[in-house]
Amino acid sequence: MKFNAKRVEDLYNRYGAMVYNLALNYVQNVEDAEEITQDVFLAVFENLDSFQKQSSHKTWIYRITINKSLDYIKFKNSKKRWFQFGTKMDSEIVFPRLSDFNHPGVMLEQKEAVVQLFNAINSLPQNQKTALLLSKMDGLSNSEIAVVMEITLSAVESLVFRAKASLKEKLEKNKHDLQEPN
Repeated sequence: MKFNAKRVEDLYNRYGAMVYNLALNYVQNVEDAEEITQDVFLAVFENLDSFQKQSSHKTWIYRITINKSLDYIKFKNSKKRWFQFGTKMDSEIVFPRLSDFNHPGVMLEQKEAVVQLFNAINSLPQNQKTALLLSKMDGLSNSEIAVVMEITLSAVESLVFRAKASLKEKLEKNKHDLQEPN
């Protein structure tokens, strides 16, 4: 198959907003989401000729976006940790703290509540966070999530259930902690 720039442009026009929004859900920072979006479409550009068509372009691009977002978070965390404490294990992912929380969809008066919500989401294990974001933020069905994450439907259901239960517990604990006098 010969490379076609028009095809990449069409994919960007069709999926660019989806990629940006998913990246933004992972990193909660406009500039970082823009950088991830560029990285995703560079990967699409570089790998379009080898696309196997075992899944749709949308599913393929979702997978690339998730991987690029997680890689970006690992990279940022390793830079932070290197300067603070030295290196950490490659298999460990710690989602960034939201001190630079910069999300365009959040009004100033809602910011504190949304920061608490994303702190709780960011504390979830990687697979729970991904399933929850795809389900609740992107509105994918469980069967679509199963295809994107390459897991079974029952595994998706379990991940989303556990993520919601963990979030509820974490948010209730935060609420309780805020109400307790010092």
